[in-house]
Amino acid sequence: MQFEKGYLYHIYNQGNNRQKIFFNDENYLFFLRKIKTYILPYADILSWCLMPNHFHLMVYVREVALDGKKLGVSLRHAEYKRTFNESIGILLMSYTKALNIQQKRTGKLFREATKAECINCLKGNTPSFVKSEINIKPFERQYPQICFEYIHQNPVKAGLVKQTTDWEFSSARDYYAGRHGRLIDKEITRKYITFE
Repeated sequence: MQFEKGYLYHIYNQGNNRQKIFFNDENYLFFLRKIKTYILPYADILSWCLMPNHFHLMVYVREVALDGKKLGVSLRHAEYKRTFNESIGILLMSYTKALNIQQKRTGKLFREATKAECINCLKGNTPSFVKSEINIKPFERQYPQICFEYIHQNPVKAGLVKQTTDWEFSSARDYYAGRHGRLIDKEITRKYITFE
């Protein structure tokens, strides 16, 4: 994954062989705490959704690397820097370790490569779920809106709920049902997304 400061990204991964990654409500809440620890120092979250076998995050990257002092961890070398990529890897490894203990299992939980697609730049290819929906310019304004809605629609499309706000483990409730979650940043979101 290559991140650049000042851009929006859609980050996602799923269980290895599409296996479940969340087995109970506490698993979802534990993963959200991990997101707070490992994602928020680097990025503002615009939307998120945790599904039984995968997750989605839409983020605005503020920093691609931070030194140990800013991360608030004790490090032997003051010059040590941790990248956003490394932080995502630590999030997934630490969650996997805890879940493996809980489920009395071993091995990989997530697919090998976490995906991160730039949403508001014209570099690279447009993901297939978006191509048919973009038909007017500017592209860099449409894609963020479509991705935002796509992330929130996941539980509906999977048949888990009838409305996006029925799914507890998504930022849809923060935008449309009055929940005051602490992960998302509505001020940053307003710069890119129409949600009210």
